[in-house]
Amino acid sequence: MAKDVIIACDFAGAEETFAFLDRFTEEKPFVKIGMELYYAAGPQIVRDLKARGHKVFLDLKLHDIPNTVKKAMRVLRDLGADIVNLHAAGTAAMMEAALEGLTRADGTRPLLIAVTQLTSTDEEHMREELLIDRPLDEVVLHYAENARRAGLDGVVCSPLEAGKVHARCGEGFLTVTPGVRFSDGDKGDQKRVTTPARARQLGSDYIVVGRPITQSDDPVAAYRRCVKEFLG
Repeated sequence: MAKDVIIACDFAGAEETFAFLDRFTEEKPFVKIGMELYYAAGPQIVRDLKARGHKVFLDLKLHDIPNTVKKAMRVLRDLGADIVNLHAAGTAAMMEAALEGLTRADGTRPLLIAVTQLTSTDEEHMREELLIDRPLDEVVLHYAENARRAGLDGVVCSPLEAGKVHARCGEGFLTVTPGVRFSDGDKGDQKRVTTPARARQLGSDYIVVGRPITQSDDPVAAYRRCVKEFLG
Protein backbone atom coordinates (compact mmCIF):
# COMPACT_ATOMS: atom_id res chain seq x y z
CA MET A 1 0.00 0.00 0.00
CA ALA A 2 1.34 3.42 -0.95
CA LYS A 3 2.23 5.75 1.90
CA ASP A 4 2.62 9.50 1.63
CA VAL A 5 2.94 12.80 3.47
CA ILE A 6 0.04 15.19 2.91
CA ILE A 7 0.63 18.91 3.51
CA ALA A 8 -2.32 20.69 5.14
CA CYS A 9 -2.60 23.88 3.09
CA ASP A 10 -4.59 25.83 5.67
CA PHE A 11 -4.20 29.17 3.95
CA ALA A 12 -6.65 32.04 3.63
CA GLY A 13 -6.82 32.03 -0.17
CA ALA A 14 -5.60 30.67 -3.48
CA GLU A 15 -2.83 33.24 -4.01
CA GLU A 16 -1.15 32.39 -0.72
CA THR A 17 -1.52 28.67 -1.44
CA PHE A 18 0.07 28.85 -4.86
CA ALA A 19 2.88 31.07 -3.58
CA PHE A 20 3.64 28.46 -0.95
CA LEU A 21 3.55 25.55 -3.40
CA ASP A 22 5.69 27.41 -5.95
CA ARG A 23 8.57 26.97 -3.50
CA PHE A 24 8.55 23.25 -4.33
CA THR A 25 10.50 23.09 -7.57
CA GLU A 26 11.36 19.39 -7.46
CA GLU A 27 8.35 17.83 -5.74
CA LYS A 28 4.59 17.89 -6.23
CA PRO A 29 3.37 17.29 -2.68
CA PHE A 30 0.05 15.68 -1.88
CA VAL A 31 -2.01 18.53 -0.40
CA LYS A 32 -5.01 18.82 1.90
CA ILE A 33 -7.62 21.49 1.25
CA GLY A 34 -9.72 22.22 4.32
CA MET A 35 -12.75 24.34 4.97
CA GLU A 36 -10.99 27.70 5.28
CA LEU A 37 -9.36 27.54 1.86
CA TYR A 38 -12.27 25.81 0.11
CA TYR A 39 -14.78 28.37 1.38
CA ALA A 40 -12.47 31.24 0.41
CA ALA A 41 -11.41 30.04 -3.03
CA GLY A 42 -14.30 27.78 -4.02
CA PRO A 43 -14.28 24.52 -6.00
CA GLN A 44 -11.86 25.94 -8.57
CA ILE A 45 -8.99 25.59 -6.09
CA VAL A 46 -9.25 21.81 -6.39
CA ARG A 47 -9.23 21.92 -10.20
CA ASP A 48 -6.28 24.31 -10.23
CA LEU A 49 -4.22 22.18 -7.86
CA LYS A 50 -4.93 19.07 -9.93
CA ALA A 51 -3.91 20.95 -13.08
CA ARG A 52 -0.62 21.77 -11.36
CA GLY A 53 -0.02 18.06 -10.78
CA HIS A 54 -0.89 17.74 -7.09
CA LYS A 55 -2.95 15.01 -5.50
CA VAL A 56 -5.70 16.53 -3.35
CA PHE A 57 -7.35 15.46 -0.10
CA LEU A 58 -10.57 17.49 0.13
CA ASP A 59 -11.14 17.74 3.87
CA LEU A 60 -14.67 19.13 4.28
CA LYS A 61 -15.90 16.63 6.92
CA LEU A 62 -19.48 16.44 5.67
CA HIS A 63 -22.08 15.65 8.34
CA ASP A 64 -25.79 16.02 7.59
CA ILE A 65 -28.84 13.94 6.80
CA PRO A 66 -28.09 11.15 4.28
CA ASN A 67 -29.86 12.72 1.31
CA THR A 68 -28.12 16.06 1.74
CA VAL A 69 -24.70 14.42 1.99
CA LYS A 70 -25.44 12.25 -1.03
CA LYS A 71 -26.26 15.32 -3.13
CA ALA A 72 -23.21 17.19 -1.88
CA MET A 73 -20.94 14.26 -2.76
CA ARG A 74 -22.48 14.21 -6.23
CA VAL A 75 -21.24 17.78 -6.65
CA LEU A 76 -17.78 17.06 -5.24
CA ARG A 77 -17.09 13.87 -7.17
CA ASP A 78 -16.14 15.57 -10.44
CA LEU A 79 -13.71 18.14 -9.01
CA GLY A 80 -10.82 15.70 -9.34
CA ALA A 81 -10.01 15.25 -5.65
CA ASP A 82 -8.25 12.02 -4.76
CA ILE A 83 -9.65 11.71 -1.23
CA VAL A 84 -12.90 13.10 0.24
CA ASN A 85 -14.13 12.74 3.81
CA LEU A 86 -17.10 12.95 6.16
CA HIS A 87 -17.84 12.43 9.85
CA ALA A 88 -18.42 8.81 10.89
CA ALA A 89 -20.73 10.16 13.60
CA GLY A 90 -23.27 10.81 10.84
CA THR A 91 -24.28 7.11 10.96
CA ALA A 92 -23.86 4.23 8.53
CA ALA A 93 -26.87 5.38 6.51
CA MET A 94 -25.19 8.71 5.86
CA MET A 95 -21.91 7.04 4.89
CA GLU A 96 -23.66 4.68 2.49
CA ALA A 97 -25.54 7.58 0.91
CA ALA A 98 -22.29 9.52 0.57
CA LEU A 99 -20.66 6.60 -1.19
CA GLU A 100 -23.56 6.38 -3.61
CA GLY A 101 -23.39 10.08 -4.39
CA LEU A 102 -19.61 10.02 -4.83
CA THR A 103 -19.62 7.14 -7.34
CA ARG A 104 -19.66 8.19 -10.98
CA ALA A 105 -21.68 6.48 -13.70
CA ASP A 106 -18.62 4.49 -14.80
CA GLY A 107 -18.10 3.17 -11.26
CA THR A 108 -15.03 5.28 -10.48
CA ARG A 109 -14.81 7.60 -7.49
CA PRO A 110 -12.38 9.33 -5.15
CA LEU A 111 -11.39 7.51 -1.98
CA LEU A 112 -13.91 8.13 0.80
CA ILE A 113 -12.77 8.17 4.42
CA ALA A 114 -14.51 8.92 7.70
CA VAL A 115 -13.37 11.09 10.60
CA THR A 116 -13.54 9.10 13.84
CA GLN A 117 -12.61 11.56 16.58
CA LEU A 118 -10.69 14.77 15.98
CA THR A 119 -7.11 14.76 17.23
CA SER A 120 -7.98 17.87 19.27
CA THR A 121 -10.43 15.74 21.28
CA ASP A 122 -9.54 13.73 24.36
CA GLU A 123 -11.56 11.54 26.72
CA GLU A 124 -12.31 14.44 29.05
CA HIS A 125 -13.93 16.40 26.21
CA MET A 126 -15.86 13.32 25.09
CA ARG A 127 -17.14 12.59 28.58
CA GLU A 128 -17.94 16.10 29.78
CA GLU A 129 -19.06 17.84 26.59
CA LEU A 130 -20.23 15.07 24.24
CA LEU A 131 -21.60 12.73 26.94
CA ILE A 132 -19.66 9.79 25.46
CA ASP A 133 -18.58 7.61 28.37
CA ARG A 134 -16.79 4.88 26.44
CA PRO A 135 -12.97 4.91 26.22
CA LEU A 136 -11.60 6.92 23.31
CA ASP A 137 -9.96 3.91 21.63
CA GLU A 138 -13.21 1.96 21.80
CA VAL A 139 -15.16 4.79 20.18
CA VAL A 140 -12.59 5.23 17.39
CA LEU A 141 -12.55 1.51 16.60
CA HIS A 142 -16.35 1.30 16.65
CA TYR A 143 -16.62 4.24 14.23
CA ALA A 144 -13.96 2.63 12.02
CA GLU A 145 -15.89 -0.64 11.90
CA ASN A 146 -19.07 1.24 10.97
CA ALA A 147 -17.18 2.96 8.15
CA ARG A 148 -15.76 -0.32 6.87
CA ARG A 149 -19.18 -1.99 6.89
CA ALA A 150 -20.61 1.01 5.00
CA GLY A 151 -18.05 0.39 2.24
CA LEU A 152 -15.66 3.29 2.92
CA ASP A 153 -11.94 3.08 2.19
CA GLY A 154 -10.60 4.14 5.57
CA VAL A 155 -10.69 6.62 8.40
CA VAL A 156 -9.07 9.71 9.78
CA CYS A 157 -7.67 8.91 13.21
CA SER A 158 -4.73 9.66 15.45
CA PRO A 159 -1.48 7.81 14.65
CA LEU A 160 -1.86 6.35 18.14
CA GLU A 161 -4.92 4.44 16.91
CA ALA A 162 -3.74 3.50 13.39
CA GLY A 163 -2.40 0.05 14.26
CA LYS A 164 -5.52 -0.82 16.23
CA VAL A 165 -7.70 0.22 13.29
CA HIS A 166 -5.71 -2.04 10.96
CA ALA A 167 -5.98 -4.92 13.41
CA ARG A 168 -9.74 -4.49 13.60
CA CYS A 169 -10.57 -3.53 10.01
CA GLY A 170 -7.72 -5.02 7.93
CA GLU A 171 -4.41 -3.82 6.55
CA GLY A 172 -6.07 -2.55 3.37
CA PHE A 173 -8.33 -0.18 5.33
CA LEU A 174 -6.62 3.20 5.13
CA THR A 175 -5.53 5.25 8.11
CA VAL A 176 -5.04 8.95 7.41
CA THR A 177 -3.50 10.53 10.46
CA PRO A 178 -3.16 14.19 11.45
CA GLY A 179 -1.62 15.08 14.80
CA VAL A 180 1.96 14.66 13.56
CA ARG A 181 4.71 16.90 14.88
CA PHE A 182 8.49 16.82 14.81
CA SER A 183 10.08 15.70 18.08
CA ASP A 184 11.52 19.19 18.59
CA GLY A 185 8.30 21.01 17.59
CA ASP A 186 5.23 22.51 19.27
CA LYS A 187 2.07 20.39 19.68
CA GLY A 188 -0.18 23.39 19.03
CA ASP A 189 -3.87 22.60 19.70
CA GLN A 190 -3.48 18.88 19.10
CA LYS A 191 -3.96 16.44 21.97
CA ARG A 192 -3.05 13.05 20.50
CA VAL A 193 0.19 13.57 18.61
CA THR A 194 3.35 11.73 17.59
CA THR A 195 6.33 12.11 15.27
CA PRO A 196 6.51 11.06 11.58
CA ALA A 197 8.82 8.15 12.41
CA ARG A 198 6.58 6.94 15.21
CA ALA A 199 3.51 7.29 12.97
CA ARG A 200 5.18 4.95 10.49
CA GLN A 201 5.89 2.43 13.25
CA LEU A 202 2.31 2.64 14.49
CA GLY A 203 0.88 1.86 11.03
CA SER A 204 -0.24 5.19 9.55
CA ASP A 205 -0.76 5.01 5.78
CA TYR A 206 -0.87 8.78 5.22
CA ILE A 207 0.19 11.50 7.64
CA VAL A 208 -1.24 15.00 7.41
CA VAL A 209 1.21 17.71 8.46
CA GLY A 210 0.39 21.41 8.52
CA ARG A 211 2.15 24.01 10.64
CA PRO A 212 5.45 22.13 11.11
CA ILE A 213 5.85 22.52 7.32
CA THR A 214 3.79 25.57 6.34
CA GLN A 215 5.09 27.77 9.16
CA SER A 216 8.67 26.60 8.88
CA ASP A 217 11.39 29.04 7.85
CA ASP A 218 12.24 26.50 5.12
CA PRO A 219 9.06 24.60 4.20
CA VAL A 220 10.76 22.51 1.51
CA ALA A 221 13.40 21.31 3.94
CA ALA A 222 10.73 20.61 6.57
CA TYR A 223 8.69 18.62 4.04
CA ARG A 224 11.72 16.61 3.00
CA ARG A 225 12.57 15.91 6.62
CA CYS A 226 9.01 14.72 7.19
CA VAL A 227 9.11 12.44 4.13
CA LYS A 228 12.45 11.00 5.18
CA GLU A 229 11.29 10.31 8.73
CA PHE A 230 7.95 8.83 7.64
CA LEU A 231 8.97 6.83 4.59
CA GLY A 232 12.39 5.86 5.95
